[in-house]
Amino acid sequence: MSAIGVLSSCSCLRPGVWLLKPGMQQMGSFGLHTAARCATKDYYEVLVLGGGAGGITMSARMKRKVGAGNVAVVEPSETHYYQPLWTLVGGGAKRLATSARPTGSVMPKGVEWIKSRVTALDPDKNCVWLENDIKISYKYLIIALGISLHYEKIKGLPEGFDHPKIGSNYSVHTVEKTWKALQDFKEGNAIFTFPNTPVKCAGAPQKIMYLSEAYWRKTGKRSKANIMFNTSLGVIFGVKKYADALLEIIKERNIAVNYKCNLVEVRADKQEAVFENLDKPGVTEVHQYEMLHVTPPMGPPDVLINSPVSDQIGWVDVDKETLQHKKYPNVFGIGDCTNLPTSKTAAAYDGYTSCPLVTGYNKVILAEFDYDAQPLETFPIDQSKERVTMYHMKADMMPFLYWNMLLKGYWGGPAPVRKLMHLGLK
Repeated sequence: MSAIGVLSSCSCLRPGVWLLKPGMQQMGSFGLHTAARCATKDYYEVLVLGGGAGGITMSARMKRKVGAGNVAVVEPSETHYYQPLWTLVGGGAKRLATSARPTGSVMPKGVEWIKSRVTALDPDKNCVWLENDIKISYKYLIIALGISLHYEKIKGLPEGFDHPKIGSNYSVHTVEKTWKALQDFKEGNAIFTFPNTPVKCAGAPQKIMYLSEAYWRKTGKRSKANIMFNTSLGVIFGVKKYADALLEIIKERNIAVNYKCNLVEVRADKQEAVFENLDKPGVTEVHQYEMLHVTPPMGPPDVLINSPVSDQIGWVDVDKETLQHKKYPNVFGIGDCTNLPTSKTAAAYDGYTSCPLVTGYNKVILAEFDYDAQPLETFPIDQSKERVTMYHMKADMMPFLYWNMLLKGYWGGPAPVRKLMHLGLK
């Protein structure tokens, strides 16, 4: 099989590839990897840009295909985070430290970690440029650079986070501020926002809202909280089955939803948030807040904007069935940095997306759906119902699978489970 075929068959594309191969069930310790350094070679058979969930996972799989020493990951960060846990960190249910591990500890054995930042891509010459004008060539390139946060596109941020009463679960620097603001709440408006851009984990902006509501009920403050979800979207969720379930919860818990409402300014010193009416451009409304949770605008990493590998917006332009670049056959994209027509989340592949919608401290609606926003569920139950079991899967089982199987290239999602469950029902 050609190397292109190898990449296509083992990346996050086909449900069947997630079945564990014989001998892969036994997993040892992390083992030693090639230490972080400036690149010791100027050419790699497989070069991976980005050391997040997609980049680490694919480097582990590629190393088993092309051999140790032939795969490198370009990643500047010294710490790797399991970001799905930050919803629970912001709600006080988990500690931030449990979401973090040194990047070196998750780098696969035999994969070289190049601790640098990519500054330019030149796919016509099969090379990339790193900081300090270092050039690295490749036979195959996997782009896994994720999505960038842009708090600065909201007037008054990020400096507004220096004030109390405001937090954001989307950054390691602000997630604990969410929990502090939640605890310090006394009386007034609690506002949760959703921006007018693509976001990673589109359910997270409302997950923290449900946790906050549950916390205030538990602490006797619920009657003093006017909870508002101000979203730039026109719907609460993109899949009708789960949207209907969420709207019932919103009604039961007396939460106000304001659609087509985009946060454009934060006056943190006055505890004021300014929203633009997207149906009436230029028309704004000011809300006083006692607590504000900000979901920032997001977009493609700067290095991808106007890059030869990107579309007009800046997302890596790939085929939705193979993740192969539409122009450069030896280039592949994975994850949030691509223009795949699916949610931007680590739990998205081969058209499948999972979104565990946390609706309380022991409740989750497990939303699973396909490219066409149709339910694609794993279990033979109604997954639009809140369930304790799904909460424990989100809070306890998934972190274990992430650290011990996904990043090591042994686990890629529930497709085999879903297949087995469905076969068992026939």
